[in-house]
Amino acid sequence: MTNSPRIIPELDVTSLSLSLEFYTSVLGFRVLYDRPEERFAMIDLDGARLMLEEAAGPGRRFTTARLERPFGRGVNFQIEVENARGLYARVVKSESPVLIPLETRWYRVGLSEQGNEQFVVGDPDGYLLRFFTDLGSRPVSSG
Repeated sequence: MTNSPRIIPELDVTSLSLSLEFYTSVLGFRVLYDRPEERFAMIDLDGARLMLEEAAGPGRRFTTARLERPFGRGVNFQIEVENARGLYARVVKSESPVLIPLETRWYRVGLSEQGNEQFVVGDPDGYLLRFFTDLGSRPVSSG
């Protein structure tokens, strides 16, 4: 077993350069490595990794149907960050499409609740990214 994540989504994107600009400049990801000849990059944000590949690029294709915007329908990627509030401010400043503004949510897990400070933003192709900061747990509230 390696120390790398056990799942790393690979996202087809319309423009690798546009996506990299968004993911690195707005969200703070860093490029771990890339293969420009394949229009591919592996990016990381504190251990959360994504692979980006230009859909019309020369790399291998894993699509089963025609890509239509917004990409990634039916899925959102939950990504833990140290400071969701600070990241949210950067996203708003960049005028990126916020789908769910910063909120505090508590989710029941058995007899306790897990808290998140979170928001959802769309990337340039419409993939939904739900960034959160863990607020810890509390007993289930009655009422």
